[in-house]
Amino acid sequence: MQLRYAFRIDPTPGQRIALARAFGCARVVFNDAVALRNHARQQGLPFITDAELSRLVIIQAKQTPERSWLGEVSAVVLQQAPADACVAFRNFFASLAGTRKGPKLGPPRLRSRKDNRQAIRFTRNARFAITAVGKLRLPKIGDVAVRWSRRLPSEPSSVTVVKDAAGRYFASFVVEAAETPLPAAEAETGIDLGLTHFAVLSGGRKIDSPRFLRRAEKKLKRAHKALSRKERGSKNRAKARVRVAGRHAKVADARREFHHQLSTKLIRENQAIYVEDLAGKGLARTGLAKSVHDSGWASFIGMVEYKAKLYGRTFVKIGRFFPSSKLCSACGALAEQMPLAVRRWTCPCGVTHDRDVNAEINIRAEGRRIVAAGRKPVPEMGGKRRRKTPAETGKTSALAPRGEREGTVDETGSHRSAA
Repeated sequence: MQLRYAFRIDPTPGQRIALARAFGCARVVFNDAVALRNHARQQGLPFITDAELSRLVIIQAKQTPERSWLGEVSAVVLQQAPADACVAFRNFFASLAGTRKGPKLGPPRLRSRKDNRQAIRFTRNARFAITAVGKLRLPKIGDVAVRWSRRLPSEPSSVTVVKDAAGRYFASFVVEAAETPLPAAEAETGIDLGLTHFAVLSGGRKIDSPRFLRRAEKKLKRAHKALSRKERGSKNRAKARVRVAGRHAKVADARREFHHQLSTKLIRENQAIYVEDLAGKGLARTGLAKSVHDSGWASFIGMVEYKAKLYGRTFVKIGRFFPSSKLCSACGALAEQMPLAVRRWTCPCGVTHDRDVNAEINIRAEGRRIVAAGRKPVPEMGGKRRRKTPAETGKTSALAPRGEREGTVDETGSHRSAA
């Protein structure tokens, strides 16, 4: 399986200028590719193929006085920009046709030099290399110092150089990692994610929520106040913006480190892991939005999933409509209502439950049932449910909408997230 390994790099002042030039050239080529495709579509002209698009925005553009400076950077960097534009258009068209899973996508937008993230990609054709002294050799940029924290498992197929909003530079390598199963473990655990506790595991073990954003709010507030006082367009405002971005980067780094450590520990200790598929986007539109974003459930679940595949563990997602909190783990009775304020409740059978511990027991039991049945739960995209047609229900009505009378399928669901 393919994995990404990201490392901090420290380019010299001259190399930063070369990187800024490469960022700018790749951005211009990408914008030219998007503009040409949009113009052809609006004017009703024939569709521009990927090869023709690359020839127009790179080869022909270099021969014009307005774009002659494109020859100052690596050709591979320029080739990746229209390739990214073509992928963005394909995803957009697939989203329009309904053949792409996930939320609806809009058309590709133009990139700006003021974007918080700037990136360029080098493939093997660029002949980038890691030198004997551990530096990253990039064409037309030079040997860049890398802060290595671990060895790469194999030769990288590509490297992406990223500059984030805080002004930090990273090298992200794509490598092939072989699956290396860990020794078998006897333990299994369900994971009930929440806000009071980040996770509740088997045996009633509770992992406290670190609340990284809440803990950093005081310093973030001061940094944002200082930014608001600076004159727009001034150098002091640019410096203050970098300081604010640095504060947010520290919060994100701490959260990511916590997720990595906890997910690795769970994979090592348990043979099977069962987790509930939460509707994070829906919860992020409620009054709990800040706490939901601070917890980063989706990122954590994604880490557990890929590490389970890498190390030969069983991983099962339970459907988000499974009533894990309302179901009595002792007798199987289902409570009619269970508001979030209720943390402990007593079943009519006489058993008193801790809400989160009971949910973990039910998630683990449902996961075992799914594994024993030899199947995976049906994915539920965004909480959408399919409405049965009259042909399936055997009921027809002259007053039904035209689509239902003709037996077509309609779908209802929540609104798209603005995030």
